[in-house]
Amino acid sequence: MKEEKKKIQTYFSITLGLLVLSLVYTLSIMLIDVRPIGPQGSVVGFAGMNQYFHTLLSTNMGLYDLTDWLSIPVLLIVPGFAITGLVQLLKRKSLRRVDSSILILGGFYVLVFSVYLFFEFFVVNYRPVLIEGVLEASYPSSTTMLVMCIIPTAILQFQRLISHKNLRSIINAFCGIYAGLMVIGRILSGVHWITDILGGILLSTTLVMLYYSADQWINSKAHQNHKQ
Repeated sequence: MKEEKKKIQTYFSITLGLLVLSLVYTLSIMLIDVRPIGPQGSVVGFAGMNQYFHTLLSTNMGLYDLTDWLSIPVLLIVPGFAITGLVQLLKRKSLRRVDSSILILGGFYVLVFSVYLFFEFFVVNYRPVLIEGVLEASYPSSTTMLVMCIIPTAILQFQRLISHKNLRSIINAFCGIYAGLMVIGRILSGVHWITDILGGILLSTTLVMLYYSADQWINSKAHQNHKQ
């Protein structure tokens, strides 16, 4: 019991550390080496590093379009788990009987999309290229953040929902490779500054760790109540 409690405290401590790191990183982008190197004179933090990688990678709009299209199946995972929760609700006839991990996942999705919307209005960086003539917000890379939030939490769900070990391993491996290729594709497309991609990875890691910590805590509470 004490060991389990200590583990959960460690998870939340890691989450807090990641949150602080995310805030420091975001503030650093807003304050360090800020120069007007973007389109229409838009200013960018860590300008030297960002300009170097953007010149190195250039821009590949075909890859940008491809990763946009490939993000659609990832987004469809969200209603997929919503339907799973609804089916459990209809079968079990009580919200309390729906798997706690599914309910926490629903709250997690709300948080992720809230963070996405926040950065759409609170602009840290604009893109290094115009998209159809429009200067769009670029930090964090929304595609990177959504992929790296949705796929890892889906893998955690599949660990519970898919009983066949080999099938589960194949699906989770595919999901991991898919997420990795999406992030690499987004980097090579050159439609984000490199710091925006790194910010997407860091923020998604923080959010996923928060989900995992909350899930483990709720499960621990449920096991304690069951024993009593």
